[in-house]
Amino acid sequence: NAKLRPGVVTTRLTPSWCNRPQDVSSNILPFLTSIINSSLTSGIVPASFKTARIKPLLKKTTLNTTDIQNYRPVSLSFLSKTLERAVANQLSSYLSSNNLLDPHQSGFKKAHSTETALLAVTESLRAARASSLSSVLILLDLSAAFDTVNHQILLATLAELGIAESALSWFTSYLTNRTYQVTWNGSLSKPCTLETGVPQGSVLGPLLFSLYTRSLGSVIASHSFSYHCYADDTQLFLSFPSSEKTLIATRISECLADVSTWTTAHHLRLNLNKTELLLIPGKDCPHMDLLVTVENITVSPSPTARNLGVVLDIQLSCTANITAVTRSCRFALYNIRRIRPLLTREAAQLLVQSLVISRLDYCNSLLAGLPASAIKPLQRIQNAAARLVFNLPKFCHVTPLFRDLHWLPVVARIKFKTMVLAYKAVDGTAPAYLQALLKPHTPARSLRSTTSAGRLEPPSLRATKGHSAKSQLFSVLGPQWWNELPAALRVAHYLPKKTQDSPIDSA
Repeated sequence: NAKLRPGVVTTRLTPSWCNRPQDVSSNILPFLTSIINSSLTSGIVPASFKTARIKPLLKKTTLNTTDIQNYRPVSLSFLSKTLERAVANQLSSYLSSNNLLDPHQSGFKKAHSTETALLAVTESLRAARASSLSSVLILLDLSAAFDTVNHQILLATLAELGIAESALSWFTSYLTNRTYQVTWNGSLSKPCTLETGVPQGSVLGPLLFSLYTRSLGSVIASHSFSYHCYADDTQLFLSFPSSEKTLIATRISECLADVSTWTTAHHLRLNLNKTELLLIPGKDCPHMDLLVTVENITVSPSPTARNLGVVLDIQLSCTANITAVTRSCRFALYNIRRIRPLLTREAAQLLVQSLVISRLDYCNSLLAGLPASAIKPLQRIQNAAARLVFNLPKFCHVTPLFRDLHWLPVVARIKFKTMVLAYKAVDGTAPAYLQALLKPHTPARSLRSTTSAGRLEPPSLRATKGHSAKSQLFSVLGPQWWNELPAALRVAHYLPKKTQDSPIDSA
């Protein structure tokens, strides 16, 4: 029965609410704090904060720049975002403390990321494949999802979650009477009223959208499908024995039909033409053909699909993703090499780490357990990146370069990321779905030795089906690598901030 009320959750701010004083001048900070507090206590958003200036942003560099549908409207308003940040922090705290958030929604939640979401999904799919179960993964596509949110339905959803009185009035004020102007090539359009949707590029928009779609999970679960969401990206997956392949198409069609009905009722639109389907055969299972028809539109399986920036293939081997990452890194290295004579070593290192190493590190925990031959293309990219920083020839030895740059090799970076996720799972700061994959070791009898402290229970793989495939799972590699760490690391009470962020500069 907890409710979000100004006196309970809407805490007044003090000038110290900004943790980084360099972000806001100390001269204007008291006035900014006063404006935010006045808005929170009155439940009214200033009209000037609801006038957005829209700057169209091309969704992908490869799209046609003359087609207006290829642009994403991003609103720009510094003061409005500052106010939204204060509200978002309090709203997130309220939802978390009362367990009102969907546990399968990873978008814009503390300690959650695209990597943790992908790791959870691929863990389930790989475990099913190792057990000779086939799986289907469906990636839903919602057309202009943020722009079509119905305000009345959203406010009713917020009220059901216990947001009441002036707190609900604040959200009502935030959503209504909004206007926007589009800026393009130095010109500014006339103001237009925004009657639906949550502002794209805003701080509150993604969180409000995840609450708006909260009831979608029950629709999916009613068909015995598992799901995982990241904002408006929804993944449906189902594992099944090969003997049930004739029934799967019907189950998928019925589930997608109900999802389409739900989206229509919530003023959203499921774009079946862009919805992707991956049919993942079980280990040693024969190839299957699958055609799904929904609303006279046929959804057929694809050999690969891009999911949250990672290319997945039907073998879950990550080969297609490694190829895509290698290609994009080569292109970035080529462009940096062209201007390398104009750069200092420090500038070159900054560019390489931003444009190349970051790509190598993105969701690299999915590569844990892969053979060295599969990782080799990524290691070649890192070798080339180190030589480019020092402006050295192609076959120069890279070990001393890595030492000077404080870079770990690719295989070590993958293991490092996996261990960071394992630490957070043990510490209780990782998402609940990752914590559930790792279990603490409980010895049969009390031991005086400190070497057993903080150990994890590795799952038994003896005489189990798909032993080699299961050895690539996070639930298997995590405990195995964790238990190899020194006891002092396993029982450490904190993880340094620098270590949490990235293995870059960690040697």
